[in-house]
Amino acid sequence: MNNKIPTPKISEILLEEFMKPKHLSVDDVAKGTSIPISHIQNILHDQCKINFDISVKLGNFFGVSDRFFINLQNDIKRRQANLDNSDK
Repeated sequence: MNNKIPTPKISEILLEEFMKPKHLSVDDVAKGTSIPISHIQNILHDQCKINFDISVKLGNFFGVSDRFFINLQNDIKRRQANLDNSDK
């Protein structure tokens, strides 16, 4: 039986922990961060990764450190790699 908690995706965290509680749309985040709507949509659909520039803009907008989102993304990547290696 596998009792491991699934590793969340950066898209889930951005949407569920940051956007939904503040009732923010993709358009709201785009306007507040100067990140193109298409790029935010791509992040939310797991079609692109967060780079440092995007992390800074999201961090400033949501009131967290400028490295928060990139560190979170890197942590998720490490956890996933560990899970993949433990399955072998």
